[in-house]
Formats: sequence, structure tokens, C-alpha cells
Amino acid sequence: MWQKYYNVTTVEEAKMLLAEYGKQARIVVGATDLMIEIEKGVRKDIFALIDISRAPELDNIIMDEDEIIHLGPTVTHNQCASSKILQERAFPLAYASWQVGAPQIRNRGSIAGNIITASPANDTISPLMALDAKIKLVSSQGERIVSLSDFYSGVRKTVMRPDEILVDIFFPAMKSNQRGSFQKLGLRKAQAISLVNAAVILTFNDDQVVNINQSVIKEATITLGSVAPTIIHAKVAEKYLIGKKLDKEVIETVANFARQAAAPIDDVRGSADYRSEMVRVSVLRGLKSISEGKERESLPIEPVMLWEKNNKKDNHALAESDQHENGSMIRTKINGELYEFNSGHNKNLLRLLREEAGLIGTKEGCAEGECGACTIFLDGQAVMSCLVPAPRAHNAEIVTIEGIASEGVLSPLQQAFIDDGAVQCGYCTPGFIMSATKLLEEKPNPTRDEIKQAITGNLCRCTGYYKIIEAIEHASKM
Repeated sequence: MWQKYYNVTTVEEAKMLLAEYGKQARIVVGATDLMIEIEKGVRKDIFALIDISRAPELDNIIMDEDEIIHLGPTVTHNQCASSKILQERAFPLAYASWQVGAPQIRNRGSIAGNIITASPANDTISPLMALDAKIKLVSSQGERIVSLSDFYSGVRKTVMRPDEILVDIFFPAMKSNQRGSFQKLGLRKAQAISLVNAAVILTFNDDQVVNINQSVIKEATITLGSVAPTIIHAKVAEKYLIGKKLDKEVIETVANFARQAAAPIDDVRGSADYRSEMVRVSVLRGLKSISEGKERESLPIEPVMLWEKNNKKDNHALAESDQHENGSMIRTKINGELYEFNSGHNKNLLRLLREEAGLIGTKEGCAEGECGACTIFLDGQAVMSCLVPAPRAHNAEIVTIEGIASEGVLSPLQQAFIDDGAVQCGYCTPGFIMSATKLLEEKPNPTRDEIKQAITGNLCRCTGYYKIIEAIEHASKM
């Protein structure tokens, strides 16, 4: 585990700390991947974590006067998925962001982190590369711009130096004569790592596309993830599309060309042959959705986020930086009460709550962000506490399952779980109730689909999902 933890308020502070610690330091926003790697002993050389998640003005999504979209370094997947700018002008990225993990993961995990982790299975890299994204890296030595296509040197390898911090992700907004799609295939519908993903962006000759199937393609980009050491372009397929109209024969031919571009491996999640065939299927589906004008149908206009209304990280920005090490104070508010801890600085937040605070209602199931039993509210957002470093709690507001009841009286949702037999063995119940509580704050009258969206990050081993869904529905009517 880390020895020192810094909550910083500026990029300048982060740069200074990186210059001091070099390879022994990591910048963190969500730390959702890094926490698992640390827990499993994969990252043993980390001495300091530098948390920029509460630095003000770093989570902006803007489009400048040249119609270049900029994402700040702390922008999360949920912020991308809900961004009207991205939904309208960079749809493949918005949809890919919504496909990442579960709401609790998307509330913490950042786009910058997804880029830097450099797994070829990461969902947002394919659409970003299709959008011709670039990143700005800064250090105490200066700054440089790197095209995302030049950023990767192998599996989980990049050209980023240990003293650099990513401060901007930018790309041209899609124009009125462009259409794009994103397809992902996993072993299950949610909380799945991509077996294959594919982003497609087509540019048509017409300034305003009236009839997709009658418009000639001027330019095409097809990027494939999880089928090579890095994200790749299906270059032959891209070239073939130029000058064509998007009919059935063209779509099938392009899908076959894309299959030939893939160079996957056999592993426990799927064979190389299966992955290659799924490349064909994914590209075919992506092109077909564009030709039918249905590429946007899978992303709700108002996706379930599990966060507070008027969400903005600056609402919880730090007034000043702080440092934590053995014996230093973590001061936080839990369920409305002030807590102070002189230990636990190198634990995850789940263990701080259970072991230091004695609040054992929050459960540890998988310790990998898969089961949702550890769901809490951190500064108004539902998160998986097993993936949050404990010092992130300093000067934060936390709500656990113990804070849902009021003066010993169960909330209507808790009572509905009992009345409808949704408790089952009870181990997963706290996580479900936390997710559903935040859902009902966000959407007081949710549809069944919205309920399912909200609980995708919660696992019930007793398979009591229909009882749980019914309980949430009943609670919404109370």
C-alpha cells in the first residue's frame, strides 16, 4: 500500500510532487483500476498517491469556438455519458462511457484514467481514437501534445513519462454530415470487460445528410478494441467504404474486412476465432445501426447516474491541499456525524468504515468493484467503497446504510424490501438499498428499465432480482 497520500487543489502541486517522487507516485482520480492492482500486489512500488479528484475546474466538458471538444483530467464516465455536448457531437464516446462498469464505477472512474491504463479492452479508447483525439501532457519540464494513435506502445504501455500528468483530452466535434456508433460485446450485459469493441465514424459528401442510404461516404474510421495489443484501425475496411453508399452488400463486405484486421489471442474469456467473428458481427451491427438511423437508441436521453441533482465536482472542491501518512488525521462526516481517525490512511474506504468507524453494515463481497455490496454515498454520489482510498474521505461527506433509517425507523424502501421478501440472505441488501435510495432521489418514479440500470452494479447470489425490483417499484409509489 501507499505510504503517503496527497489531496491537491492544483495541477502545479501535482507536477511538483511527481517531480519529487517520479515512478513511486501515481496521479489518481477514481483509482478504480489502481486499487485492484494494489490490492493484488501488482503495484508494489507505489509510495505516494496524488489525488486531483477535488481540484476545482478540472472536470469541465466544453466545446471551444473552433468546435474542438475538451475533456478535463477529472471528467468521469458518468459525466461523459450524461453530457449533452457529447451526446450530440461525440455520440460514440458518450455511449462507450455509459457501457463502462456500473453507475458506481462510472461515478469514480475517469476518462483520463481509462486512457492511461492502456488496456486494449478499455471502452473509451476506441471511440476517442476514431474521433482523432489528442492529449496534452505537462510536467515540471514543460508540455507536449500527443496524438492518441501515437500514445500506445504495447499492452498497458504508453509513451507517458513518470513525471507527466494528463491535463486535457481534445478532439473535433462531429459535424452534421457525420454519423457514428459504438458496439461492445462482453460475457454479460453489464459489468463486463470487452471481448470486442468497435467504434465507427462515417463522413458523408452531403453537408446535411437527409437520406443515409443515398449519401456517398467521403471518409470512414473503424477502430477495434480487445483484438490486438493496442486499439487498431481496420484500414482496408476504412478504405473500401470511401465512395460507397451504405447498402447491405457494402456493410457485409466491410464487416468481413474488419474481421481480417483483427489479431486476437485465445484466453479464458474467448478464443481468437470467436473474437474475430465477433469483430465482424460488431462492425456489421454498428454500420447497420447507422444505415437505419438507430445508432442512438441504446443510450437513454437521461441515463441513470446515481448521483445528486445538479452534480458538479466543484460543489465538493477542496479549499486547501492536505497530506496523509501514518498517524495523520482523517476528518470526515459520516451519516451527519463528525468522525476523526488517526489510523487507516493506507486502507480502502470500506475497511476504514468497518474497522475504524465500526460501521459494519457496509459489506465486503468481492473487493474488486463487481458485487456492489460495499456501495455508499461519497459527496452525494453512489460509489463502491472497496475501490476508494481511505484518505479521500478527508473533509468529505459519507452516507452508509446505517444512515438511511431515521431515528430507528426504516425508510419506505427498507420496509418495502422486508414486505416484499427482497431481503433473501441479506448480505447484498445494503448495497441494493443504497443504489435504490439514490435512484429514487434522482428519479422518484423510475421505470423498470431505470431500476435495472441502477442495480447493474449489485450482485444477488440468491437470485432475488425480481423481488428486489418489485420492492423498489413499491417504494417509489409510497
